[in-house]
Amino acid sequence: MSIAGLTCYKPGKRSRTFYSVREYRGRKGEPKGIGGRDLCDLPVRAHIQLGGPIVLVWDNLRMHLVEAIRRFIADHADWLTVFQLPSHATVLSPQEGIWSLVKRDIGNLAAAGLDQITHAVKRRLKQIQYRPDLVDGCLTNTGLITDDWPASRIQAQAVASSVSRQ
Repeated sequence: MSIAGLTCYKPGKRSRTFYSVREYRGRKGEPKGIGGRDLCDLPVRAHIQLGGPIVLVWDNLRMHLVEAIRRFIADHADWLTVFQLPSHATVLSPQEGIWSLVKRDIGNLAAAGLDQITHAVKRRLKQIQYRPDLVDGCLTNTGLITDDWPASRIQAQAVASSVSRQ
């Protein structure tokens, strides 16, 4: 199973997360994981649903640096701006907090097959989508809160951060 995710923040708005899950069953011609098209679809979905420009902060995953992705970024420069995080800077990625929440919940799962694991992962990701306080907590843990966010919003993030660590 491969998962790609996007966590979106905008001051004064509800935080959002988008994801794509791909199962690999070993069938002939089946992609083994998330591909360039899947990675391009996530910011497009976010752009359509959020209705505005996107500033994308990516880690240095090899897939993020391939030519097809670079072309996609150049073709959508009117609404998409991309920054690359330095290597080994996972602590700066709120999405890593999302993955941590998912892994924590499926850590004790005694699954009989990939279907059960996929179902559990998708269920947890869907639950997180409806808990913007958890998504905010993942941003808080990175230390990347901007100064222009309202104090009440920052307090809510601090509470969410302490709750998500339990």
